[in-house]
Amino acid sequence: MESKRVCALGLMAKAPFAGEVKTRLVPPLTPAEAAALNVCFLRDMAANINSLSQTEASTGLVVYTPAGSESAFDGVVPEGFKLLAQRGAHLGERLCNATEDLLKQGYYGVCLINSDSPTLPTSVLIRAIQSLATDGDRVVLGAAEDGGYYLIGLKHAHRNLFNEIAWSTSDVLARTKQRAAEIELPVELLPTWYDVDDAETLNRLCQELFFTSSVRGAYPAPHTRAFLESIIKREGPQRICPDLAS
Repeated sequence: MESKRVCALGLMAKAPFAGEVKTRLVPPLTPAEAAALNVCFLRDMAANINSLSQTEASTGLVVYTPAGSESAFDGVVPEGFKLLAQRGAHLGERLCNATEDLLKQGYYGVCLINSDSPTLPTSVLIRAIQSLATDGDRVVLGAAEDGGYYLIGLKHAHRNLFNEIAWSTSDVLARTKQRAAEIELPVELLPTWYDVDDAETLNRLCQELFFTSSVRGAYPAPHTRAFLESIIKREGPQRICPDLAS
């Protein structure tokens, strides 16, 4: 692979240890179930990314934390997926440093993607790659419904984009667009999607996987679907998918 002609697609991820990931899903899930669901998210999103290597000039990797937890991803992501340790005191620093680290490896562009959107359409990832492949500098942003972003794509590590941002608030996307305007960096917005991080969005995920995924063009997320289906078959939908019980 010649990195210069390839876009890096990095999943921002924590090692899936029980009690340390998806804690806002406890309840309705137990800590062990939340960690297992997180593994399913990683498997599905990595498989989605990996499928693009057949048609797009891209490669997948996991940008992980904490340092030393590399073995936690064994058997979770596809063969050939690379690992890159996160660096930085807060999310903005970690995003900027990861972008900088990957660009230094020779990739023409970098997309950093959250690991909480297992049904993110493949078409959205293709659009991000193709946008970065065109001439001219820009930032590609995948708008999340909670006011943040699920993806940021860059050709240069513009540190100003990550300064003075109140992370994990509903202002993240708006502030990032404001920072881009201040440095005259064009913004391309991808279709809005959602993160699965609490009981409400878990319920929504169930609705999407079991009823509407084909309508919305969502990725089918087979690992996630099988895990949730196993809970529903064992005890019914009331705990994790109350809308399915009504």
